[in-house]
Amino acid sequence: MRDPVVAISYAVSDESRVAILDALGDTSYVVFLQDQRPTERMETLRRAEALIGWRLNREVSPDQFAHAARLRLIQFVSVGVDSVDFTAIPPGIVITGNAGAYAGPMAEHVMAMTLSLAKRLPQRHAALGNGEFDQQAPSLTLDGAVCAILGFGGIGHRTAQLMRAFGARIHAVNTSGSTTEQVEYVGTLADLDKVLAVADVLVLSLPLTRTTRGIIGDRELALMRPTAIVVNVARAGIIDQPALYEHLRANPDFCAGIDTWWHEPPLGEDFRTDYPFFDLPNVLGSPHNSAIVAGSHASAARHAAQNVRRYLEGQSPAGIVRPDDYITPQPLNGDPR
Repeated sequence: MRDPVVAISYAVSDESRVAILDALGDTSYVVFLQDQRPTERMETLRRAEALIGWRLNREVSPDQFAHAARLRLIQFVSVGVDSVDFTAIPPGIVITGNAGAYAGPMAEHVMAMTLSLAKRLPQRHAALGNGEFDQQAPSLTLDGAVCAILGFGGIGHRTAQLMRAFGARIHAVNTSGSTTEQVEYVGTLADLDKVLAVADVLVLSLPLTRTTRGIIGDRELALMRPTAIVVNVARAGIIDQPALYEHLRANPDFCAGIDTWWHEPPLGEDFRTDYPFFDLPNVLGSPHNSAIVAGSHASAARHAAQNVRRYLEGQSPAGIVRPDDYITPQPLNGDPR
């Protein structure tokens, strides 16, 4: 019986290479495309039954996919797959995101932003710089506060664990409306209005799909408490950008921690925003680095490879992606509706 070929399509570091090989066990069938000439890569893709990639659109062309007749599984090292061109991937291939791979550091980042904004540290810091020393200025506590988490997967679970340690009450929103985790309430997106109305903290950790794009807009923000905190470590497009800016500007006690941005520049280019968020004292930003700690790339590579191994051993893989959640349906017979 021949061994399945596992192709690694992205350029890995030495640390990630070791992690992948260790996770897959028998390394005789693992091929790193970065080590091969173009003709060799094509032959590897013809033989591959599983592929681990990152920015797949740049790593494998549609023509190469057309020749990958044995390919059964594509595993992403990234968690989010909203930038993937699913129309270039042949039908019938199982596609999996790296669900939960970065949950630990991202949950820590959520807590750092939440605590900083709850204690109004950006505002107090700015006030001190202006010579204001208001020792009686109040802050918020997480003890007894409602933390609503939209997207209750790996990141949501780890965030809930940390929030509970501070006494927060967890209201979870996921696709099933059920969970085995310790929560006060669980629902689906159909319950979003109810959850927003009681949230002291709103954490966004759900994927950006056709359904979730722009789900937090003017109306939804108006439902929230005037002192609420929004922390987004998911995708910027989940929130309507002008709606969030105007709400923050008009409600100075409302705060936002933003890790993901609507326009993120390529490496080395300047970062700009369409709205002057950084003129607002109730905003705390970070450069989409909530997942990045020492060793995080290698850890994510190991996590992805372990999922591939489960699949090849006949087990159900985690993080299965439905391309229909991301592909906009095409109208029939030219109907533009």
